[in-house]
Amino acid sequence: MNEYSFTLCHDPGMPAATTSSARRTASRAARRQQLIDATMKCIARKGLSSMTLSDVASEAGLSQGIVNLHFESKDNLLAETLASLAGEYRDKFDKALENSGPDAADSLQAIMEHDLRPSICNRGKLAIWFAFWGEVKSRPTYQRVCAEWDQRYDDVVADLCRQIIADGDYPKVSAESVAYTLSAMINGLWLSCLISPRSWSRDAARSAVSNYLASTFPRHFPRTA
Repeated sequence: MNEYSFTLCHDPGMPAATTSSARRTASRAARRQQLIDATMKCIARKGLSSMTLSDVASEAGLSQGIVNLHFESKDNLLAETLASLAGEYRDKFDKALENSGPDAADSLQAIMEHDLRPSICNRGKLAIWFAFWGEVKSRPTYQRVCAEWDQRYDDVVADLCRQIIADGDYPKVSAESVAYTLSAMINGLWLSCLISPRSWSRDAARSAVSNYLASTFPRHFPRTA
C-alpha cells in the first residue's frame, strides 16, 4: 500500500477517475493534518527554533521525505500549523457563541468560559500559542494570522459589551476598555497556567473573570464566591 492509499467505498454512479482523485485528495489532507498534529507536539516540547523536520517526522512515524513532500520547508510547515491552530480556536469560539443564550450577557459569559475550558486552556496548547506569539514581531505571516484573529475577538467582545451597556444603562463604562481588560485577563491567566501550573486554579481563574464582569456590569452578572 503506497503513501497515498485511502480506503473508500466506491460509488457505482461516480466515475472511477473521480473516485480515485477524491481518494488521493482525502489522503493528502489526512497526511498533512497528521504532520501538523505532530508539529504541535514537537513545538510544545522543544519550541519553534529547536524543532526540526526530523523531529516532526519521528513524532508522526514517517520519513522526513514525506514532510518535505507536503510542506517543502520548516517555514511552510510552521505557517500552516499556526493557521490550523487559529482555525481550531475560531471554530470552537464560533460554536460557543452559537450555543450561548439569547442575550449579549449570555454570549459574553460563554466566550469567557470557552477561553478557560481544558480543551483551550491547557499547558500543551498554550505552549504552542506562546511559542508563536514570541515570534510575531519577526515573522510577518505569524503577525498577520494573530492580528486578524485578535481584531475579530476584540470586535466581538466590544460589541457584546456595547449591547450590555445599552441594555443596563451603564453610562460610565467603556465597551472598548472592558474588552481590552478581558483580553488582558485571559492572556494573563493563560500565561499563569503555562508557567505556574502548581499554583494555578481553573476555578480561581473563572472566579476572577466572573467577579470582574460582576463589578463592571452588576445588573447582568452575579458575583461569585
